[in-house]
Amino acid sequence: MNNKPVILITNDDGISAPGIRCLIDIVKDLAKVYVVAPDKANSGKSSSITVEVPIRIKKLYESESLIEYSCNGTPVDCVKIALNQILPERPDLLLSGINHGSNSSVSVHYSGTMGAVIEACVNSIPAIGFSINSFSRKLKLDYLKTYLRKIIVQSLNNKMDEGVCLNVNIPETEIKGIKICRQAKGKWQEEFDKRTDPYGGEYYWLTGYYQNKEQTEPNDTDEFALNQSYISIVPTQIDLTAYDFMEKLNCWDLD
Repeated sequence: MNNKPVILITNDDGISAPGIRCLIDIVKDLAKVYVVAPDKANSGKSSSITVEVPIRIKKLYESESLIEYSCNGTPVDCVKIALNQILPERPDLLLSGINHGSNSSVSVHYSGTMGAVIEACVNSIPAIGFSINSFSRKLKLDYLKTYLRKIIVQSLNNKMDEGVCLNVNIPETEIKGIKICRQAKGKWQEEFDKRTDPYGGEYYWLTGYYQNKEQTEPNDTDEFALNQSYISIVPTQIDLTAYDFMEKLNCWDLD
């Protein structure tokens, strides 16, 4: 009888990305692991789903403790198809990542990595998204394995609150430790690089930079932790209700 927990793994960089391969390696001895991940990169897809074309899956690998599928859909599609058609039982934990590129601050709203985590959270499944503050596919990831394994083991041993998931961001540099943080206040300042194709048509590449909107440099944010070489953990909730504003809203003349 297998008493190991069941872990579902996905990402938004695609099933062959170095980050997801590292994550699989971290947990493959801890659990029965199912991997259902996009067959190509799906960065920036947030919680989008596919409704205009059929969802297709392909089994790529199977052993006693690890089964891997690719999917032509988004990260959220991967979670939905896994829960409804692939897994024989509900997973004890969903892991998403390791994303190449930070998902700190407001990036959580655009992230396909965190879209998958939030989908699991909606379905009352404990979930963690992992992202590293580097886009390099050649970065050696061994230095973070001990820390991530500790976070994963603790999440299996301790119950998360209903409607709460974890957004974990990892510095590119040597890690000093782990900090529990809040989401930094900021925004992406978008810019568009305008170009012309060989036929004279105009097209645009989205570029831009992160703009920190904190009044000072607080030491309790995910951005601060990353900049100081700490792993940041932000407990993130799916309920977006602005409860503090409800009383003010009730004072509006809406009759």
